[in-house]
Amino acid sequence: MRSTHNFNRDWLYAPLELTDTIPDAAFASVDLPHTNIELPYHNFDNGDYQFISTYRKHFTLPEPLNGRRLHLVFDGVMIAATVTVNGHRLDEHAGGYVPFAVDITDYVSETDENLITVHVDSTERPDIPPYGYVVDYLTFGGIYRDVKLRYLEPLYIEKIFVRTLDVLTAPRVEVDVWVKNQGSAPAGCVVNVGMDGAEEPDQREGVSVEPGESAKITLGLDPHGIQLWSLSDPVLYQLSAYLTQADDAPEFDLVTARFGFRSAEFKDDGFYLNGEKIQLIGLNRHQTYPYIGAAAPARLQRKDADILKDELGINIVRTSHYPQSPHFLDRCDEIGLLVFEEIPGWQFIGDNDWKALSSRDVEVMIERDRNHPSVILWGVRINESGDDQAFYTATNALAHSLDPTRQTGGVRFFLESQFLEDVFTFNDFSKGVREPVNTPHIITEFNGHMFPTKTFDQEERQIEHAERHALIQDLAFANPRVTGAIGWCAFDYNTHREFGSGDRICYHGVSDMFRLPKWAAFVYASQVDPSVRPVLQAFTLWTMGDRSEGGNDPLVVATNCDYIEVWVGEDNHLGRFEPDRAKYPHLPHAPITVVGGSQMGVWGRMYQDLRIIGYVNGQPVIEQMIAADGIPQKLELIADDPELNADGSDMTRLVFRITDVYGNRLPFATAAVAFDVEGAGSLVGENPFTLVGGQAAVYVRAGRNPGTLMITARSLTAYRHLQPVAVTIDVR
Repeated sequence: MRSTHNFNRDWLYAPLELTDTIPDAAFASVDLPHTNIELPYHNFDNGDYQFISTYRKHFTLPEPLNGRRLHLVFDGVMIAATVTVNGHRLDEHAGGYVPFAVDITDYVSETDENLITVHVDSTERPDIPPYGYVVDYLTFGGIYRDVKLRYLEPLYIEKIFVRTLDVLTAPRVEVDVWVKNQGSAPAGCVVNVGMDGAEEPDQREGVSVEPGESAKITLGLDPHGIQLWSLSDPVLYQLSAYLTQADDAPEFDLVTARFGFRSAEFKDDGFYLNGEKIQLIGLNRHQTYPYIGAAAPARLQRKDADILKDELGINIVRTSHYPQSPHFLDRCDEIGLLVFEEIPGWQFIGDNDWKALSSRDVEVMIERDRNHPSVILWGVRINESGDDQAFYTATNALAHSLDPTRQTGGVRFFLESQFLEDVFTFNDFSKGVREPVNTPHIITEFNGHMFPTKTFDQEERQIEHAERHALIQDLAFANPRVTGAIGWCAFDYNTHREFGSGDRICYHGVSDMFRLPKWAAFVYASQVDPSVRPVLQAFTLWTMGDRSEGGNDPLVVATNCDYIEVWVGEDNHLGRFEPDRAKYPHLPHAPITVVGGSQMGVWGRMYQDLRIIGYVNGQPVIEQMIAADGIPQKLELIADDPELNADGSDMTRLVFRITDVYGNRLPFATAAVAFDVEGAGSLVGENPFTLVGGQAAVYVRAGRNPGTLMITARSLTAYRHLQPVAVTIDVR
């Protein structure tokens, strides 16, 4: 019978290329996922992670082989890995964004301790995508995703593909099951498939497989009473595929897959989900984090999906520019967030060997992720690369052969391009929306490098940043030939010196790299229906001197309310204001422009608090107040999660900020904040941390033993109102 063991615990690590003769004392104890070096959140050289490191693990078999094969499965190692088992060196795997497995059966001992060594080359090798030329992001290094130890029978299920068909009329399921024979003689079995909750009995068919070969069987199911997977109700089902020696005999191999019933199609006049036209509004996501690079455990990956859907309010994310964590995609399935997933690369196309690796990435990406209902489009072209008819004809054909149910796209930044894919995916940096030459057409990037914005920039720049996002989304809604727009990007990210600001951060996000919102984030957040959650955010620091020539007139407010009422102080009612339809006629929830003149404040006169109330259906539903004094009044510390798993790698984010009396962040309160940690875990991040922008985050990592973890934050700057604050996390 198949069995799978988590293999993340109890590794040894050295930031050097070491042989098996070097004693364990030269290594540090680590758990996976692991970055080869923890770094500051900014002001570091990308060369700092570019070295060859060594991971080592001693282990005895958790259970006997009993004639089974043993595979070591890596979800991702950056950027190349060579595995050695008890001195037997296996072939190098090149590429950091797709999984791979090695068969270690012939090299392990069933009775003695075994030694696994993984040499990880994290240099930016030009022979491996995305490298070969400059790249606008960092890849970091290490065994940064999960590792599993998998026992497999000589005859086993290699992969499955679940296809839902005719979901709007007579829903049915087709399941492709590949059975592989690792044995030395022909072998036969019965392939069975069934669906949880289906009234129909399991379907089965016999198959015989030659040694070293795979055979594909296709079976169908006609379930009754199913529910569709949608953005608001992402219903998931589970399919089981299993092998038996004969009809109704006990199973000896079992694989499950989650899936959903949905139709998704880009047409010339828009995108249709389950037959309903939906305007796509989204953001791009890099998978990297401060301090830990890409080595984020499941909890942080899933949290990113929640932030994108629940806090930013988008309905599609592009995985720029590579396949991302299975945990992230699982969460997108669960919450109803659409995904455009693409292969690794950035502008550069290499030689034939390089292209072969890229084609391999297409194949592995699609085979790994084609059962995810959230994935609606495959990106089979290197981001922003030039035309290459032979290469991209081949990648498109490969994608369609592996998954005939989904369309393909290929991101470019020029309109006059060979249109070989099904959807014209276009990075539009024209400051508007260029009329599509080809359809279906979706904008896959805009703004970004054209207007980088920091949380501590002058107020006018932060307002314009938000308005630029609002304008392009409005224009995308206005054009029936544009299916939607995916802004660049969700979160700030570290990059190479050729691209970022002076501290090597690309400040292109609508949120900072800690996943905390800039004002532009509220343009997206305010597009949700107010019945889901009301949103109201004024784009102002409410000071006299943070705009050119001073003042706050006009005042821009992002909201999904029907209208707002504005007061300055207790008695000065500026009036009732409605969405700015003159400027944003097509956006579902346009920002509101408040014109108040001298009532908003005059140089040298008494300044009073700002109060804004949002109304829906005539009822007040949300309020924001901003203090006029701008004095730091509170130090906040918030943990995303009250509990962690005692596995040595689970992590949660700790957000801290300095606010006024009403809880608004103060971007110029540059306090140094120190953290004291007691108990079953450790802090990941800079300690103390000198705030810039009024908000930031560190992470806390659970230890290997259960207990309580208390983190206390205190200001080292003498703001007299700031008292220490603490949070407690249970490690279980």
